[in-house]
Amino acid sequence: MSGDRSASVRSFSLPLESPLSTSAGDIDERSGFVVRYDHRGETGIGEATPLPGWTESLADCEDALDRALAAGADGDHSAALLELDADEARAARHGFATALLDADARADGLPLYRWFDDSRTVHRVPVNATVGDADRESTVERAAAAIDRGFDCLKLKVGARSVDADVERVRAVREAVGVDVTLRLDANGAWTREEAQRALDGVGPVGVAYVEQPLPADDLSGLATLRERSDDVDIAVDETLAERSMAAVFDAGAADVVVLKPMVLGGPGTAHTLAMRAREEGIEPVVTTTVDAVVARTAAVHVAAAIPDVAPCGLATGELLAEDLAPDPAPVSEGAMAVPQDPGIGIDASEVGP
Repeated sequence: MSGDRSASVRSFSLPLESPLSTSAGDIDERSGFVVRYDHRGETGIGEATPLPGWTESLADCEDALDRALAAGADGDHSAALLELDADEARAARHGFATALLDADARADGLPLYRWFDDSRTVHRVPVNATVGDADRESTVERAAAAIDRGFDCLKLKVGARSVDADVERVRAVREAVGVDVTLRLDANGAWTREEAQRALDGVGPVGVAYVEQPLPADDLSGLATLRERSDDVDIAVDETLAERSMAAVFDAGAADVVVLKPMVLGGPGTAHTLAMRAREEGIEPVVTTTVDAVVARTAAVHVAAAIPDVAPCGLATGELLAEDLAPDPAPVSEGAMAVPQDPGIGIDASEVGP
């Protein structure tokens, strides 16, 4: 394809195995766009899958991609990227940036993670299992089932019930799985400051690694206060990074852990840069998805693999989809995901539907 440059955007819609509850309501499918872009004699592939409450709308994503690919139709990828504001067209920018990075890494003969950091070969990255909201008995059953599948890090959803009920659920899970399993909690910003403090006091003696988004996204001062008062449980931010910059989080002292979603941050490159910046600040990065299809999910695996000694990440989300765009090159086994070693993200563009 030397000298031949082209681009395309194709829409897709994938059903979920069961409805997913989010702060913006329940969703039963993931809709987005497959992006193809020819660069350096290679066809790169990307995915733009907006998520309500986190990124631009599906219609705005399509409009942004159309503008970007028109600007970059003659091979000027810089002009295309300039059309994609990282704050206003996050998913669209992710789709184009992933395609561009995929092509670059293919041209250099490197898997994407080694294009970011060529100092190491990484075959697997650790991942956590997510245990959704349920009553005490069901939560324990789901946690035990995840352990049986080989996971040693569990993320429990909290915040939909009373603080006392959630503390009891966490205690029951700890008793069931033993002390060697890492427990994380995700409140999705559901608690008030008083509720969050009571929750941390209640789960601290149980052994919880961190609580993700214990307060609403914009309450940086409250998050900082919780962090100062909590010696046993770390504070992680997730939704906050959709509303505030990483610099604002650093300046406020609001987090011990940052949860990085490449689709929300505008691309794998941005996510990797922010992960390494967090490390410099003594903050641990954890890479997760927004329940993406296989292209974006695999790109996120590469981001995680490029972070030395990465903590378990929230990437094991493929099972939430009833269908996917292509065969998965990064399957989950024994609490870890395989890292593709082929050039680029490791997915044959010809195999990706639609």
